[in-house]
Formats: sequence, C-alpha cells, structure tokens
Amino acid sequence: MKYLRFICIGLLITLGEHLQAQINWVTFEEAVALNEEEPKRILIDLYTDWCGWCKRMDRDTYAKEEVIELINEHFYAVKFNGEQRESVTFDDHTFEFVANGRRGYHELAAALMQNNMSYPTTVFMDEQTRIIQPLPGYMGPDAFLPILKYIGEGHYEHTPWEEYQNSTTN
Repeated sequence: MKYLRFICIGLLITLGEHLQAQINWVTFEEAVALNEEEPKRILIDLYTDWCGWCKRMDRDTYAKEEVIELINEHFYAVKFNGEQRESVTFDDHTFEFVANGRRGYHELAAALMQNNMSYPTTVFMDEQTRIIQPLPGYMGPDAFLPILKYIGEGHYEHTPWEEYQNSTTN
C-alpha cells in the first residue's frame, strides 16, 4: 500500500509538470494569418540555437507563469530562429537566408531587428503588423513584465514609457 502511494504521488508530480501553462508559440506566418482573422499584437522572440542568453530567457523569463499569461492573453507569440534556412513571405516580399561566413542570417530577422543583429531580441508588432519596438538583449521576468503590460495593454499608444513606469512604481 505504501509503495502504491509513492507511485501515485510520483505520477501526480509528473502530470503537474506537464500540465504547467505554456506560451502558445506559433510560426511567423501563422501569427500573421491569425492576426488577419482576429487582430492582436505580435511578440517575436528572435533567437539562435547557439545563443546562451536566448536559452536563459526561455528558462527564466518565458517559463514564468505571469509572463505566460500576459503573452497568451495579449499577443500572438512567435519564436523565430534568426538563422533559419526556410524563406518567409510577408508583406509581398520573400525573405531568405543569407549565408555569411560559417553561419548566416535570415533577412526577416535583420528587418525585424532593424539591422541591429543581436540575440535575443524581442520584437513587438501592432495589429497592423507594424514594428512597435525591437528590444535587444536578455530580460529577466521582473524587467519583462512591465514591458509586456505596457505594450500588451496598449499603454504605449498614449503614454510615454517613463511616465508609465513612474505611474506603476508609485
């Protein structure tokens, strides 16, 4: 009986880990198509496979429950490998992979980062798929949450960032 109890507890713990909320990641093309059906802002996580800070942001920031909830509520979330080989057609233009040395880059990643190539970079787009802001570098959950609220809740449309920051810390 004691053995059966340990098995049940182990199964519950394992199930709990798998049932944890996750970000609803979609491809860039899916986000654009979803946005045409039901307009919503788009968050793009630009990463590479070799980027340690990208992996840390996945582990520390994108795994945090409050971050997950805000992203899923306010954004179509895209993970985009800045070195992916597949072409992407967007806004009547086909973006390709460009070989450069041992690696290379994707033209869409360069366009989204406004040619300031840095990983990770989080890019926010509005419902008309215009770039709101690319934010280069690792952001921990405490730094990222106010940004998600500022952009996700539409405060950026009428309140300067500094004013918003001051109003939320007072």
